[in-house]
Amino acid sequence: VQLQASGGGLVQAGGSLRLSCAASGGTLSLYGMGWFRQAPGKEREFVAAISRGSGTTYYIDSVKGRFTISRDNAKITVYLQMNSLKPEDTAVYYCAADKWGDARRLGGIDYWGKGTQVTVSS
Repeated sequence: VQLQASGGGLVQAGGSLRLSCAASGGTLSLYGMGWFRQAPGKEREFVAAISRGSGTTYYIDSVKGRFTISRDNAKITVYLQMNSLKPEDTAVYYCAADKWGDARRLGGIDYWGKGTQVTVSS
């Protein structure tokens, strides 16, 4: 499975961005899909995930109510809608696929996409 993330950019605090993750080489509906981020000098952290099948969603506390993850299995794409962005959301965002789980654990990820930079100015 190859994953390609896009949609990052520079935005002012309070603004919005939508990240997209296009998948190829596999059946997206069979994978739990997630977004992780890594800020400079920090470890990569879980942000949001959506399970295969039921589509249950999970979020890190700091983005609840602001970010929404969704998937379009027909378009084999996963989205992360990010609203009310804050400077602390600045990071490189990575999409990820988990063949056996719900893509919430860093160690459970089977496939990573290249990151897309999100920069939020104050």
